[in-house]
Amino acid sequence: MLGQYLIAFREVLEAALITSIVLAYLARTGRRALSRYVWYGVFSATVASVALGVLIIRVYGGLAESVKPLFEGAAALVAVAVLSSMIYWMATRGKELKAEVEKRVESITTRGAVLGLVSFAFVAVFREGLETVLFLTPFLVTDALATIAGLLLGTVTSLALAYAIFFAGMKISIRRFFYFTSILLVLLAGGLAGYGVHELIEYTGEDAWGWLGQRAYNLGIASDNPLHHKGIIGSVFAVMFGYTVSAEWARVIAHVSYLIIVLPLVLWVYRKK
Repeated sequence: MLGQYLIAFREVLEAALITSIVLAYLARTGRRALSRYVWYGVFSATVASVALGVLIIRVYGGLAESVKPLFEGAAALVAVAVLSSMIYWMATRGKELKAEVEKRVESITTRGAVLGLVSFAFVAVFREGLETVLFLTPFLVTDALATIAGLLLGTVTSLALAYAIFFAGMKISIRRFFYFTSILLVLLAGGLAGYGVHELIEYTGEDAWGWLGQRAYNLGIASDNPLHHKGIIGSVFAVMFGYTVSAEWARVIAHVSYLIIVLPLVLWVYRKK
């Protein structure tokens, strides 16, 4: 549940921060009456995100068992791509987020385009909702209960933090916060990359991959052992770091290559800024 919580917390927090920036700016500039249009966009985006999640699960449930590994593998790799772009965007643009949002809102409200305010809030929230659905889909199809619990807990805590920052005057370094959570998300994405490759191997068969489909290692841990990647302890490391008791060469290479490339890049961008 820890990995699911971190994803939900990070994504919902981004949406909540943008919404809070807009609401605080409208209040500070004497345009509080326009806040309802922001909420129209937020509620519409939330409903659309939930509907998309339900649709994906229904599609997955209707697939033949032989096709499900392909769906899970593709969903995991798409999630890795989107997650990576989101981490990089926040690292390069996060510092100017508040100024950019306020500038955009000022432009919209000056023109009197209330529909534009609704659209802006909708896009800001739905983008994060779409990312959340993509990221959590690989976990939802394997452990629905833990994923839903992580989603609910992450949503509640992120909303509470956003409120504390913008309306209760809580002092916190948003950039430092995103720095550390980005590192954790890179580690999580590395595991997802390896998992996605593993599912594709399951779909096509090991022989189709040659030596890359052969086992790189097998720890020999029984499935009823807490340290198994589906056990109480092992499952936490499986979600957070891609831990598994056995893995193919292709999975190991994908996992390690992602970390070697992306982690130093993210650290370099934050330190450069």
